[in-house]
Amino acid sequence: MSQTTTVALVQMNSGLEARDNLAEIETRVAEARLAGATYVLTPEMSVVFARNRAGLQAAAEPWENNGAIARLAGIARAHGVFLHIGSLAVALEDGRFANRSVLFDPQGAIVSRYDKIHLFDADIDGANGYRESATYAGGETAVVADIAPFMLGLSICYDVRFPVLYRALAEAGAQVIAVPSAFTVPTGEAHWQVLLRARAIETGCFILAAAQGGSHENGRATYGHSLVVSPWGEVIAEADGAEPGLVVVALDLDAVAGARQRVPALANGRPFTLAPFGSDLKTQAGN
Repeated sequence: MSQTTTVALVQMNSGLEARDNLAEIETRVAEARLAGATYVLTPEMSVVFARNRAGLQAAAEPWENNGAIARLAGIARAHGVFLHIGSLAVALEDGRFANRSVLFDPQGAIVSRYDKIHLFDADIDGANGYRESATYAGGETAVVADIAPFMLGLSICYDVRFPVLYRALAEAGAQVIAVPSAFTVPTGEAHWQVLLRARAIETGCFILAAAQGGSHENGRATYGHSLVVSPWGEVIAEADGAEPGLVVVALDLDAVAGARQRVPALANGRPFTLAPFGSDLKTQAGN
């Protein structure tokens, strides 16, 4: 008999006011619970999607005595769900922020948290450079949480471009990996689905990607298209475009073992070394 569990992804158009975004989360969690979901995932920057550093300074609270965290704990408890806040900005002592994912159990207790490891620092021809690391402190620890009936790997948005993280999560026991995101429209159109499907195929995990979507108060435009991908790489649920909404889907957890048996890439992995450039040619030539 197959083991199934029902999960929900909230697609949001988060604005500048925490009060409004928290109310939206509560409404969607209530809808998800009525639909049978026991785990609910929101996107990256669910609580406040700030315009700039000054906006973050005005809105983000420290971890201790955090009002948004207290409200979210109450929502999880009131509706009896695992509530996974894809991320919110948390003020740090050095003046920067953590892009932090927070997982609450059905009693409202925090059972896991994860700080986004990979930060987008880029110099782009014809465009201004962008240094996420000037505003955010990158995390250093990968996280897998046991939220029976499945093991959940945590990641955030840009992390999806670093396959080694996802393999590590799968090797540590993850059957489902969350990828809460706020993809831009150009990168979403080009890369969103192919990256998520690749991470599912490589790991034999379900991938849950709750997304921000639409035009935001902060001037950003995000891609939406929240996705659920099977361990075989199939898109089994997708939000309709960029509009806010809810994706609810039943996961057959036996599909994880099935995919890994058919393509045992995790079991077949081997350590290796990288030869200096040209050394293999010298060896073949007898030098």
